[in-house]
Amino acid sequence: MRTRPIINTLHYYPRLCTNCGLCSIVCPHHVFEAGDKVARMVTRSACIECGACMLNCEPGAIKVQAGVGCAAAMIQAALTSQKEPACGPECSC
Repeated sequence: MRTRPIINTLHYYPRLCTNCGLCSIVCPHHVFEAGDKVARMVTRSACIECGACMLNCEPGAIKVQAGVGCAAAMIQAALTSQKEPACGPECSC
């Protein structure tokens, strides 16, 4: 059986979404955008796992292990001698 590689810990449950739009407002990497009836996850791979979307999602439609991605980005930057973490200069890692 073939499995997909894990991109990050982000999970979105559209059936719980109330389409308030907060996830698209607070996400620094534009993972979510407003949809017709529920938010749409448009760039899951851009998620840095900062947790802002989950903290602002009152109905609990978004789950993520907050902080995991920022730590991984900083470690990767150090290992590859990058000047900035892969999550970008706007990240507060």
